[in-house]
Amino acid sequence: MKRLVNFLLAIILLFPIGNSYASEDVLRVGMEVNYAPYNFSETDDSNGGVPVANSPGEFANGYDVRFAKNIADKLGKKLEIYKIEWDGLIPALTSGKIDAILAGMSPTDERRQQIDFSLPYYRAKMVVVVPKDSKHINAKSINDFKGAKITGQLGTFHADMVDQMEGVIKQEPMDSFPTMIAATNAGTIDGYVSEEAGAESAISSNPNLTYIKFDDEHNFKTSDSDTTIAVGLVKGSPMTEEINNYLKDLDIDKVQDEIMTEMVEITTKDEAPKTFLTEVKEIWGKYSSLFLKGVVNTLFIAILSTILGFIIGLLVAIIRRIDVNKRTNPIGYYFHRLVNVLLSVYVEVFRGTPMMVQSVIIFYGLKQYFDIDLSTIFAAILIVSINTGAYLSEVVRGGINAVDSGQFEACKAIGLTNWQAMTGIILPQTIRTILPSLGNEFVINIKDTSVLNVISVTELFFMSKSVAGSTYQYFPTYLITAVIYLVLTFTITRILLLLERRFNDRDFILESSTGAINVNTQGK
Repeated sequence: MKRLVNFLLAIILLFPIGNSYASEDVLRVGMEVNYAPYNFSETDDSNGGVPVANSPGEFANGYDVRFAKNIADKLGKKLEIYKIEWDGLIPALTSGKIDAILAGMSPTDERRQQIDFSLPYYRAKMVVVVPKDSKHINAKSINDFKGAKITGQLGTFHADMVDQMEGVIKQEPMDSFPTMIAATNAGTIDGYVSEEAGAESAISSNPNLTYIKFDDEHNFKTSDSDTTIAVGLVKGSPMTEEINNYLKDLDIDKVQDEIMTEMVEITTKDEAPKTFLTEVKEIWGKYSSLFLKGVVNTLFIAILSTILGFIIGLLVAIIRRIDVNKRTNPIGYYFHRLVNVLLSVYVEVFRGTPMMVQSVIIFYGLKQYFDIDLSTIFAAILIVSINTGAYLSEVVRGGINAVDSGQFEACKAIGLTNWQAMTGIILPQTIRTILPSLGNEFVINIKDTSVLNVISVTELFFMSKSVAGSTYQYFPTYLITAVIYLVLTFTITRILLLLERRFNDRDFILESSTGAINVNTQGK
């Protein structure tokens, strides 16, 4: 056990605790890298893409990326792109993990309360995306959609625009454009609010969709804070004035037309309709390296975290199970009681709160309030390990309780210490009993790593979101993802069953050769 712990700690120490340190010579920019044509993922730099700093082998491109390049050059800095989930962009900025946000973000009043914004670098034109066979296809006004189920992206002003459409059945906002595209294709909703450039990229990959534009009189009533896009900066940042000095001299409308036209051309496809399987094959052929990178990270985090979580759970269960005599050792007794209370709080907190919430608190909270800067991989292993440990401590406790109480008394009778009894007699039986639960927890961890995308861990699900947001081909992308997860869990389940059989055989030999006590399943 000691050698195993040392080995695992050595592996963890190979990963830096912090992200790239802030430097005056580097501009760290955060974006989703899954919102074409503003920012999207590529597998090379053939179209002028920029390497993604926290996802080696992936390149970011798009309108936001091009402007980020221009701003970095103007400031005399080297550009670094960080791939961050939408909900994590502002926490990443305020905690100091990035220096700026260029992600198609509008400077709304709510956001201005948290961060500062530069002058606009884009002005959006609002449209409604609908199926080509929609009964509302000839709509001339936003009020011609009576009875239609319409939605917008969660956390954006698009969702608020739906309230202006008279007679529509407003749907719950959805987390991403690929999700809304899939829902529109499936007929779950009748359409969604978008801006024109994003709609053009969406319909190029989804020939069954189109979008409807309206003249100013019959269009959405918007403010500049809604339809403009600006650079997000931390409150009081000296870069705000520098960036504004660059932007105020630009003809934004002219530059916007030039750059956005180029980005739309990169992301659109003027090709004949393809079969579903052909789309799947093409996505895999182009983005297989990203999928495989996500698989490697997912397995690494799941394997290491499950092992560490098991060790944590084992230690917690043993400590809570130890008996300390109050009469012979009063100080040890009360100290043990205190430790038990703390361990109980740990177990209840981490079993009673979602891992996604824990991830945000630990990753961004530690940086913002304690200036502890964890790297994404280190944070992922830490979060999943302590979460797993909380669950497995109860599993181990149940396994220990399943051992016949007579064996505990027999250990005391022959003079074994608590530690000797646990390691030599009780735990071998406990581990055999809980082995199926350990395997199940490992399989769960493979899937639960998907929630770590909120702190920008480039595991399989986050990579899949990048591909889906870059191609706007939702179902083919997630079919590939589902198959990968299925292959992983099926293969690992088979391996765990084999290990379980071999472990049981070895455990029988251990039991039959125990000199002090003859241990068997009846506890005699």
